Amino acid sequence: MQIAIVLFDRFTALDAVGPYETLGRLPDATTVFVAERSGPVRTDTGSLALTADRTLAEVPAPDLVVVPGGPGQTAQMDNPVLLDWLRAADLTSTWTTSVCTGSLILAAAGLLRGRRATSHWLALDHLRRFGAEPAEERVVTDGKYVTAAGVSAGIDMGLTLLGRIAGDEHAQAVQLLTEYDPQPPYDAGSPHKAPAHLVERFRAGSRFSSTGSR
Repeated sequence: MQIAIVLFDRFTALDAVGPYETLGRLPDATTVFVAERSGPVRTDTGSLALTADRTLAEVPAPDLVVVPGGPGQTAQMDNPVLLDWLRAADLTSTWTTSVCTGSLILAAAGLLRGRRATSHWLALDHLRRFGAEPAEERVVTDGKYVTAAGVSAGIDMGLTLLGRIAGDEHAQAVQLLTEYDPQPPYDAGSPHKAPAHLVERFRAGSRFSSTGSR
């Protein structure tokens, strides 16, 4: 199995690295970071880069596609190179997946029309603009399309797919070896649990808050 993790300028690091650390442990699988151009690709903070070893054109038919999100997602929703590649790769992929606002890129490519999908909570409702059905869940599977909510949910998505592909015991082994046993010091990880003033502050300042924004 070939796993292609897409990179683009100003992606969010954990959106890509979370699935890499889980799905990358599939037996007999190879993982490749791909981008429009090979070389280092900067994350949304600007202080970290991951290396795209292959261009999109060099990886035309991966078995599993992972699209991260991040502030740079907006520009990619109008990028014909990436959107055309996603449409072509999706024709033969076994799984097409996303993390956070990466689902908006899949939706912009027309791949989520009529399907249930999730995204970061600030962007969730924008899936409707592309004919998708927003689902307020951490991981959503609709056929071969698997979407994860914000950032850290990419780890859950990876473990979910590990179980589907390699079996529950393998997924449990990966969870154990990565010691993925969340015990956060705060219970503020969703807009339903976080202090209301924080939720409203981020809604007001979000790039998704105004009509027509992406």
